[in-house]
Formats: sequence, structure tokens, C-alpha cells
Amino acid sequence: MSKANSTTTRQREEDEHGSAHGAAGEQLSTAPREERPDTGAGVPAMSVIGWVRWFWRQLTSMRVALILLFLLSLGAIPGSLIPQTSVDDMKVQAFKERHTTLTPVYEALQLFDVYSSVWFSAIYILLFVSLIGCIVPRTGQFVGQLRSRPPGAPKRLTRLPAYTTWRTEAEPEEVRATALRLLRGRRFRGHEVGDAVAAEKGYLREAGNLVFHIALIVMLVAFASGQLFKSEGGKLVVEGDGFSNTLTQYDNFKSGSLYDSDSLAPFSFVLDDFVGTYEKSGPQRGTPRTFEARVTYAEGAEGTERKGVIRVNEPLVVDGTKVYLIAHGYAPVVTVRDGKGKVVSKSAVPLLPIDNNITSSGAIKVMDGYKDKDGKKTQLGFKAFFVPTFAGHGKGQMFSQFPALDFPVLALSAYRGSLGVDSGLAQNVYQLDTSKMKEFKDKDGELLKKMLMPGEKLDLPDGAGSITYEGTEEWASFQISQQPGNGWALGGAIAAIAGLAGSLFIQRRRVWVRAVRGADGVTVVEMAGLGRSESAKLPEELGDLSAALVTTAPVAPAAPEKPEAADTPDGSAGTDATNEAGSRPVHPAEAPAEGAEK
Repeated sequence: MSKANSTTTRQREEDEHGSAHGAAGEQLSTAPREERPDTGAGVPAMSVIGWVRWFWRQLTSMRVALILLFLLSLGAIPGSLIPQTSVDDMKVQAFKERHTTLTPVYEALQLFDVYSSVWFSAIYILLFVSLIGCIVPRTGQFVGQLRSRPPGAPKRLTRLPAYTTWRTEAEPEEVRATALRLLRGRRFRGHEVGDAVAAEKGYLREAGNLVFHIALIVMLVAFASGQLFKSEGGKLVVEGDGFSNTLTQYDNFKSGSLYDSDSLAPFSFVLDDFVGTYEKSGPQRGTPRTFEARVTYAEGAEGTERKGVIRVNEPLVVDGTKVYLIAHGYAPVVTVRDGKGKVVSKSAVPLLPIDNNITSSGAIKVMDGYKDKDGKKTQLGFKAFFVPTFAGHGKGQMFSQFPALDFPVLALSAYRGSLGVDSGLAQNVYQLDTSKMKEFKDKDGELLKKMLMPGEKLDLPDGAGSITYEGTEEWASFQISQQPGNGWALGGAIAAIAGLAGSLFIQRRRVWVRAVRGADGVTVVEMAGLGRSESAKLPEELGDLSAALVTTAPVAPAAPEKPEAADTPDGSAGTDATNEAGSRPVHPAEAPAEGAEK
């Protein structure tokens, strides 16, 4: 045979081999096949339908889905770093006041409302469509593969990545039947095709991939429904006071665009006591050790009262609504009397903390019931500064030294006139607008102010009355939130992790066992495996399977050595050359490399 003819024959065999090998490998994947562009000289222009199809293929590709997911993650960064109107409008206003140059840019880019912005919604919707367009065809292909059987063995198993062979005196039919039982016992799906057994395993890899993508869709839907149907509000409650879950009871309230206020869960609670203890020494001095609100709550209008404790990250859950403890502070109890000694106001006034030791500031407002010495109705206002643990006179500035009520002191400065509450404009209850008020003066003509301990009072000049610091109550601030979809989001996240783990760690592979009778009457057994991706475990698994099969199809005694048979006209070797291993099994690691000549 000439060298040229030999080369042509070998090339034809390799092409046939590569075709069989490639077909077997391609069937292991349910990924959409990419269409190769026409390599002709002239490329016809695409029609509108052609462009739509091209855009749809690009949108539903894995590459674009990953890009959109990455963009969604990037888009969430400004939502975490920049104050959001939907979370805290006060912080947004403060940010705008501090950054007058950046504010117009941020407003143009909708960075104060990232999660409801046009660009974030576009990424969100495109990712949603991309995932659906990717899942639907792959699910159909996967179901088709589950219903089909593994394909028959390739013509030459020696070309596969893992391969072993030996000779046995067992009958070919017996070997194939034993191999089929063995593979099914190892959870392979198998059947007999011609002179070989074909088996396949690892379908959960693609199932995990599909579960991961479906879980992402579930999470996207859960987050979207949570934003559309959520409700969230805040309420500050002083010890002894309560809250009823109605719109008028909230200090602030925000909801999704599709939220219905009639869906507020009917419940109420009373703050019986707030308990806070703090580390008294060491580097963690002042760190909270006990931080809990003890409440009595009732579900429904006439529900049974129950006791509960709300801690940080341990909310009270009532009918799907969660009540979180988010802040704590002090409310000095003050009594205001007019010039005749009549009590015109007595209440606990919450003050807002300004540091970790709960140094607090705020305003005390007397809007009704007070008359000056001439009998004219007017309003009083007091700027308040409170420290739960005072350092003492002459010991630095008036800031609290410890969060607990060890040495409470209340500092007041007094004003009279119009508080501005009748103007119809919203007003901060913790700030005092003195633009339409006059200062009370002391004997030196300065602003009247005084530091009070519990039981002490500040007398207003000219018989205008007095204000007495009676004691101190504690308050707690709660966030009441109702956000549907959290359970679905959590379930989707768990399913996504499980599906991703399955798609990463489960290997889909096929195994073929061929048993044929040789010319000398001895059965030749060949085993080969093919995985979707390269893995060191495939040869090991094939070695274990061959070792188990050898127990029922033992190795035949070695045959006498014979001269190497000449090549036949079609280029194939003689019968004795088929069993390269002689009389012992060849471990898959010892198999001939792909494309090796015999």
C-alpha cells in the first residue's frame, strides 16, 4: 500500500472517529447550539425578522445573562452608598444640603431612587426576559434527553478518554448482562445496543443548572413583589404608651406603588418596659449587654393579650407583619405651670440621641392652655439638652459619660411667642423654630437657661410660670414592616445555591461495555467512558467498574505469543491485535492516547 493511500485511509478513519466522538460529546449538553455564519463571499442583508431573531439569540445567551447580572450588581452599589428617598428622606435632604454640586448630577441619574430608576428597571426586566428565554428551550431539550436512551457505542472505543480491555472465557451475552446489572446498580441509566451496553449518569448536573436559573427568576419575582406591595413605617413609643397598626398612628409611613392600606394587619401593642444594661468597665465600656423592649400585644381588635420581648434582630411577628426594635432614648418628664400655678402641660418629651452615650437634644413645646400674666394666650418653647450621666460642674463640656441613667441632668433655655405650628407647614417636633419667639431674660439680660436635676424647676421671670423636671422615662423606636415575598426570596436563594452546587460538582458521563467473541473463541471485553468535561474521576470510576466486572468475567489465561499480524487491506489489525492488553485488564490511565497508532 502506498504512503499516500495509507495516509488517506488513516485520515478517513480519524474523521469517522472524530465524528462519532463529537456527536457523543455534543449530546451531553443542552446548551443552545450556535449557528455558524455563512463564510461565503457575499453575506445577504438581514430582514427585520432576521434582526429580531439575532437580538433574541443574543439576549438569551449565557454571556449576555452574565453581563446583565453583573450590571445589576453594579447598579446596586450606589443604592447602598447613596441615601435613598425610599429609605430615609431626611438623610437625602441632608446629603443634598452638603453636596450642592453633586446633587443635580445625582438627580439626573436618579441615584437617590436607584431601585425605581428607569435604568435599573431596564436591567432588571432584560435579565428577567433573558433567563426565561434561556430556560424554556433548555428545559425542553433536557426533558427530551431524559426520555431518550444513551446512544450506542462508538466504533473504536480506544479513542475515548478512559479505556480498558481484557479477555475472558465468559460468554459475551453473560458479560453484557452482568455489565448492565452492574451499571444500573451504580445508578446508571443503561440498555443493550448490539454487541455493547450503553449507560449514562449525571443528569442532575443539567437539572441543577436549570434549578439555578429558575431560582434566579423566583428571586427576581420575589424582590419585585416585595417592592410593589411592601409597607414600612416607624413609631416612637414611650414606656406606658402603645401603638395600633393604623395609618394615623405612624410617625412616618411608606409603601409600594401597588400597596393597599386596607391590607394592614390589625394588631396593637403597649411598651411596658425598656431594659438596657451596659458594660461598665474595660475597652468596651458603654456597650449594650441587654437591649430589649418588653411589650403586651394583641392580634385583632379583640384578640387575647400576650406578653412579648422585642430585641435587636429578633422582631415581633404578628400576622405576617414584623415589628423591629431599631433605637432607644430618654424622655424627660416635665410639668409646665402658668403664673397662677395651674398645670398647663405634663408629659414625657422624647429627645433624640446625638452620640453613643445617649447625650440627647430636642424641644419642649407648650402649644395650648398657657396664658401670660395679662391673661393673653401665648405659646412656650424650651430648647432641651439631656445627659443621662453628667460628669459634674467644671468637668468639661456637658456630654454624657455613660448611657445609663446614673446622673441625669436636663438643661433648658426658655422662649415665648408663636411656635409656628398654626402655619399649616410641616414642622420637626424635635426642633424649636424661634424666628417668631422672644427669649426669656435672666437678671443679667441674657437668655434664661438652667441645668436641672430631677425634682428641680426653672422659674420664668415676671411671674410667667415655671417648668419642673419630674423624672425620666425611656422610649423605644420601632419599625413596622410588611414585605411579601421574603419567604420566596429565601427559598429561591437556597435553591440557587443547591442548583449551582449540583451543576459544578456533578459530572455527566457515559460508559460503554462491548463484549464480542474473538477468532480464537475467547471473549474480548472493552470498556470506555466519556465525560462532558475533563475529570480525573472518570478513569477512576471506570477502573472501579472494570474491577467489579472482572469478578464475574475473570481474565482468561494468557495466550501463546504469535507473530504480529499484518495489516488487512482495509487498514485494520488482525484479531489478536484487538486485545492490546493480552490477558490482563488495562487501567484507564494506561489506555492508548487519542490518535495513537497501533
